[in-house]
Amino acid sequence: MTASTPGTAPSTSPQVSVVVIVFDDAAHITAAVRSALAQGDSVAEVIVVDDASTDATPERLARLAAADPRVRVITRTENSGGCGTPRNQGLAAARSPYVMLLDSDDVLAPDAARTLLQTAVAEQAEVVAGVCVRRELPAGTDTPWQRDLFPAAGAPSRRYEGIGERPEFLRDTLCVNKLYQRDFLDKHQVRFAEGPVHYEDFVFTARLYAARPRLVAVGDTVYLWHVRREAGRQSISLRRDEVRNWQDRVDAHADVVRILAEAGEPDLADAARTKFIDHDLRMYIRELRQKPAAYRAAWWRIARTHLAGFGPAPLRGATPAGRWLSELLLARPEPVEGTDLARACELAAAPPRLAPPYLADEDGRPVLVDGVPLTGLDELPPAGLPLAVDGTVRLGPVCSVRLRLHDPYGLVSAARPVHVRLELRTRLGPPLTVGRALELDAHPDGGWTAETTVDAFELRDVGEMTAWSLRVVLGFENGDRAATAVRAPGLGKRHAVVYRPLLRLALVQAYGTTNGELGMRVADGVRGGWEVVRARLRRVLARLG
Repeated sequence: MTASTPGTAPSTSPQVSVVVIVFDDAAHITAAVRSALAQGDSVAEVIVVDDASTDATPERLARLAAADPRVRVITRTENSGGCGTPRNQGLAAARSPYVMLLDSDDVLAPDAARTLLQTAVAEQAEVVAGVCVRRELPAGTDTPWQRDLFPAAGAPSRRYEGIGERPEFLRDTLCVNKLYQRDFLDKHQVRFAEGPVHYEDFVFTARLYAARPRLVAVGDTVYLWHVRREAGRQSISLRRDEVRNWQDRVDAHADVVRILAEAGEPDLADAARTKFIDHDLRMYIRELRQKPAAYRAAWWRIARTHLAGFGPAPLRGATPAGRWLSELLLARPEPVEGTDLARACELAAAPPRLAPPYLADEDGRPVLVDGVPLTGLDELPPAGLPLAVDGTVRLGPVCSVRLRLHDPYGLVSAARPVHVRLELRTRLGPPLTVGRALELDAHPDGGWTAETTVDAFELRDVGEMTAWSLRVVLGFENGDRAATAVRAPGLGKRHAVVYRPLLRLALVQAYGTTNGELGMRVADGVRGGWEVVRARLRRVLARLG
């Protein structure tokens, strides 16, 4: 497809309307709109709905519209309180046969519109979905969203006559990584909830999937979701310090289930409940120990009430960890402080962990806590075992890492581990892995211990400031592999300045993450110190803003 030039007739091929919503986001709206315009003549128009901004957004939009006639600005006089109303307004104004959605603080990947559009035409698809990448800013760390739902980059697309052929697509609740046939949305009245409704994309995608579109998944990255955790105004999905956020998410999920059930899709409704158990529930539980007691109590009541209406089928479809967590919530009107929360948070980790103590009922059967059996634990393959490894770090120019690998109910030793490896992986910046083979020594109380060393300057030389996660990978006699993040029980933050001849300095820190896992930070002694100061200043300024 060739790009048109000024004074020539526009393309006669099908084109896309890109709907962008914005509210008080003058800092980012220009980049978002330009990313849509840069798609070439695949994009016929960029409709920007300004939800009554009070900052410099209108001025930025006026300049964009003056510079390119494809930009159409719709200005609302009253803020809607959510994302649904302005998106619906943009969809109603769209004139192209296909539409895409874009948020003001994100960008479309290069060639996204062309890729999705060509696939829609070739496959006669009502919906084409591509890969969304979460980009952590300012670090620039990229994490693909639900990557297993999509083919590998460059591989043939996957076509489904409705997601009943792939119920796992219920996990892709994003509305922005897709191209839609506009007539299909209109015919089936697929629109967003109006007004101050949060998690509106959950309900939109449920209405979409309930209409049984021909959906094609491609392996290309089409959307860059910018995650700014230090921003003064967090996105809805990041405001998990407020229990209202959890209630909104549960309410949206209840609407999803209702929509699918009323559309005559009971199996998809149960699959949505299973998705809630394995994804939403576990994501919030991971952070529960760090919340105030009042938050935990309210969160527990909301989750328990919601789960009580699920029935047995969604629990049967869940992962073992998801099922055990659900059974714990249903068994306890309120959590036992310490015990229940600690056990729940470990099982909610990714991958799940089962840490000591290893409890049993009076008949010797494994239990998570009193009254909650670990049903099916002894049936798991070695690759699915919920491993637990504790670690400590002795800081120095060469850091010593000491590990204790636990053996829940003797299942690890029964699976016969044949090789073990410690891996340090970068949390920020380019994905890198530093590995060390381990020799296991039997511990007198069960399980094993191991010790290895890591050169702080090897880690330092990756960049000015690097953060590393630690995990242990076990290979078993049958060829299975299992991995787990190293735990840091009781570890706060410890740091040291280490020296090597010829005036080489490094800042080294060992710390426990909010998930209770062991992490390390290593930085150049001078540049790293300045980066620490800058990071703290950014957080202070974000809070003040």
